[in-house]
Amino acid sequence: METHGRAPTLRWTEPIPATRRRIIMFPMPFQGHINPMLQLANILHTQGFKITIIHTEYNSPNQSNYPHFTFKSFPDRFSEVINQLPVKDPSFYVKYLNSSSVDPFRNCLAGLLAEEPVTCLITDGGMYFTQAVADELKIPRLVLRTSSLGCGVAYGFLPVSSEKGYFDLPKDDYETSVPEYPLLKVKDIIKISTNPQGMIEFVTNMHNQMKASSGIIWNTFKELEESELQIICEDFPVPIFTLGPLLKYFSASSSSLIEQDRTVISWLDTQAPKSVIYVSFGSVVRITESEFQEMAHGLANTGLPFLWVVRPGVVSGSEWLESLPEKFLEIVGDKGCIVKWCPQQEVLAHPATGCFWTHNGWNSTLESICEGVPMVCSPCLADQPIIARYVCDVWKIGVLLENGFERVEIEMAIKRVMIDEEGDGIRKNIHCLKEKVDLSLTEGGSSHESLKNLDYDHLNLYSIVYIVKIGLIKTYKSFFHFVSLENGDHRKTYHSPVDSSDGNSPENHFVSDAFPGSY
Repeated sequence: METHGRAPTLRWTEPIPATRRRIIMFPMPFQGHINPMLQLANILHTQGFKITIIHTEYNSPNQSNYPHFTFKSFPDRFSEVINQLPVKDPSFYVKYLNSSSVDPFRNCLAGLLAEEPVTCLITDGGMYFTQAVADELKIPRLVLRTSSLGCGVAYGFLPVSSEKGYFDLPKDDYETSVPEYPLLKVKDIIKISTNPQGMIEFVTNMHNQMKASSGIIWNTFKELEESELQIICEDFPVPIFTLGPLLKYFSASSSSLIEQDRTVISWLDTQAPKSVIYVSFGSVVRITESEFQEMAHGLANTGLPFLWVVRPGVVSGSEWLESLPEKFLEIVGDKGCIVKWCPQQEVLAHPATGCFWTHNGWNSTLESICEGVPMVCSPCLADQPIIARYVCDVWKIGVLLENGFERVEIEMAIKRVMIDEEGDGIRKNIHCLKEKVDLSLTEGGSSHESLKNLDYDHLNLYSIVYIVKIGLIKTYKSFFHFVSLENGDHRKTYHSPVDSSDGNSPENHFVSDAFPGSY
């Protein structure tokens, strides 16, 4: 059975009709978190569930791309305060979101629960406050983790790193390996956060509430992170479902918060196979003017064609391309294509794309693996330094820029991937991972089986206990249903909102009582 963690095997009845199976989902309001949540929502919709997306007004998803979902927003002040928060540290963002969203989210969720029965709540792991709300409203909560298992393991060592003073070491010690996690160097730990205590507080809260949840869905696949999966299963005593890569279940659909320039596909059509360097640092990272200029010089010095996504505002103090070196566009000519945003999955899948220079956000890294495109890695913050180490030192599918943004190192790293013999081995390694992705999603594959177990062993269980004595749902009372488990004689308790409009207090029921003959 491909359900990981300490999950009991459940006996279940026939799937509940879609009219009785609604799931409420709540992403963190950033592109790298919204994308996988909507991808998961699409997957669950095909399994017969109705989907409601609760979202903040800040970075609201484009509802027109998802007419099959119901969207419900709640007011927030994040747009007003985000520019006042430290730009390069995610811990400030998530702390504000978790403190300011409690009451509006609770009110929104309670209103939805009053309208019809709900199977469960699925929220981003970073929105840890939702566990207390779910407990209060008696609804099972599943967690979606949008980063790698390796990051989940490494984050667990942050408190020790702080206690041992790694965040405060001088630059002379930056190249030293971290004894508790030898894959990482001290400089990687320091890059994770400019506010280490805030980051540790966030990770501690997130992990504690993940352990209190009904299960964790991880956007990865077993074959990529098998040893990390074993560690996570030992540390988190709840069912673990590795369903990823979520982006592979359907053809690319746009959940982009930024308008995409599709002319890049026509430009790529004019380039030779595997000749183009694709450069993009995602939707959050910001760099300095000096770093931007070093990038430009490094790209130009390779002499290779490149597609460069320069997001407006990515360069501190510039609106867009003002900081490019003098006459840069004239020098590169037709070899360079610079746009504000583009359809990344399509670009990576294009035959002309030969290399991805990336910040190593987890979505970007998975997309590159899925399309078999080697990487040049420039991690900036949060989970990115950890992911980059795995890409370059464990999976050996990329080259890391160890010294930040320096034109000579940039040129050499790109040529190592695109031209040198080393690149042949990197391409071979990532092609093998691409094949493993495809196998994981086929019938009997690890991700395919994990999805089946999530649906049948857990989501259908929640549906079963919710429809007992429902009738026409008007008002709700919380009571216990006891569900028989196959492993051992103990019984697990689930809370269920049911109809109490007849004025009678509901009695305890076994599922076998509600569905005669099901056991």
